[in-house]
Amino acid sequence: MLHTIAEPWMWGAFIAFVLAMIALDVFALNGSKSHKVSVKEAAIWSGVWISLALLFAYGLKLYLTNTVGSEIANAKAMEFLAGYVIEKSLSVDNVFVFLLIFGHFSVPVQYQRKVLLYGVLGAIVMRICMILAGTWVVSQFAWVLYFFGIFLLFTGMRMLVATEKEPDLNANPVLRLVKKMLPFTDGYREEKFSVIENGKRVFTPLFLVLILIEISDVVFAVDSIPAIFAITTDPFIVFTSNIFAIMGLRALYFLLADMADRFHLLKFGLAFVLMFVGVKMLIVEWIHVPTSISLMVIGVLLAGSIIASLVSTRKKD
Repeated sequence: MLHTIAEPWMWGAFIAFVLAMIALDVFALNGSKSHKVSVKEAAIWSGVWISLALLFAYGLKLYLTNTVGSEIANAKAMEFLAGYVIEKSLSVDNVFVFLLIFGHFSVPVQYQRKVLLYGVLGAIVMRICMILAGTWVVSQFAWVLYFFGIFLLFTGMRMLVATEKEPDLNANPVLRLVKKMLPFTDGYREEKFSVIENGKRVFTPLFLVLILIEISDVVFAVDSIPAIFAITTDPFIVFTSNIFAIMGLRALYFLLADMADRFHLLKFGLAFVLMFVGVKMLIVEWIHVPTSISLMVIGVLLAGSIIASLVSTRKKD
């Protein structure tokens, strides 16, 4: 079993916090109702989620300083921040895919929030399952970390080659199977996923969009979860950093939706991040890269690609 600094009450408290935030979104903020999210609202919520993640890191550091000492406390807080930055940056790639999916199906802006809410809920459940499976595999077979390293290195190189290629959504086998198995309406029925028509249950195109959103998160989780194991194998740190990044994904989408073209070079930065993490995992037996150095390298790669994107788009303008 992998070692973790978390006590049972810490797991329970964090899960309760996540459920409370979801309930706040759904019931207090009408997260499941059709609603057009403004850039201002998205920016506020992005700031809220980033602030909560930083507060969590600070609180974790304070608690561990009093229980296990400042050295371990600093290391775990740094691992959380590095893991959070990796997961947050890789989630930007989800944003580009979400834009492609919503654009392909011409989803009205006011319905996108509900789809992403259900997408986040599904993503949390899937991430929990994949993290539990990943931690068990790593605890039983330590050599699998080298496999993760090779996989991330290959994924990064593939991302560099395929940055300008867009996937053909109509060719998705799961989507084609669902279309054959279920009856669908010829258009949207407000924000509903299914309706009763002529006495029969039929599904709307919004349900197809939700399926693709969930599939895309599974695909990205296959990249992001191995990446964080390069930073830490503590299940609690892996879990909390992943969930914080996912919970802020909707706000990030609406914040970047109208200016995604301005960050067209960011995918190159993400590709280099994956390649760096992959190399880090492969050389760990001979060279240990401190978490602080990893965080700095990742920050430089992302900042460099963002600046290059803004400069190149300004020249085009």
